[in-house]
Amino acid sequence: MAEGELESLRRRKLLEMRRRLLAQKPRAEGEKPDTQKVLDRFLVGRAWEVLEAARHQYPEAARRVEEALIQLISAGRMRERITGEELYGLFQSLGLRVRLKTRIQVLEHGTLRSLAEKMREEREA
Repeated sequence: MAEGELESLRRRKLLEMRRRLLAQKPRAEGEKPDTQKVLDRFLVGRAWEVLEAARHQYPEAARRVEEALIQLISAGRMRERITGEELYGLFQSLGLRVRLKTRIQVLEHGTLRSLAEKMREEREA
């Protein structure tokens, strides 16, 4: 290959790379951060369970709380992780009583059973 051909090939590749870069910039500026990924870094323990329950019971309020959390995290004003108890307390302070599914289980002789099964077994014995 002659040097002139090689140089023109380099220029074409460079122009093509510039076009791709310019085409990606507007998309990157308009994109919102993925809420799931942002919250995943900060919600720990049973926080996801509390958030999911709140989404089902109070969809509009839960969406607003999510947006507020994401804004705080994105702005760098929230650095600590949020536990399920803290998130539950936040919803309670807003006057929203989030009901969580509660199960009591008993570990006995290496097996995990529900409390209802344990009581039924004791009545039969």
